Amino acid sequence: MLSFNFLLAIGPWQVVLVAVVILLLFGGKKIPELMKGLGSGIKEFKKGVKEEDEGLDDSSDKES
Repeated sequence: MLSFNFLLAIGPWQVVLVAVVILLLFGGKKIPELMKGLGSGIKEFKKGVKEEDEGLDDSSDKES
C-alpha cells in the first residue's frame, strides 16, 4: 500500500527547488497571472462550498 509519509518529509530546500523550477518554466511575468487565477479559483470553490452548506442547512430546517 502506498504511504503518504513522503509528504511530511518535504524540507525547505525542496520548496526552494520547486519555486525555482516554476520560475524558470513560466517566467517572472506569468507567475502573478497564475497566482491570480489560482486565488480566484480557490475563492469560487469556497463560495460554492458555502452555498452548498447553506443549502443543506435550509433543507434540514424545512424537514423539521
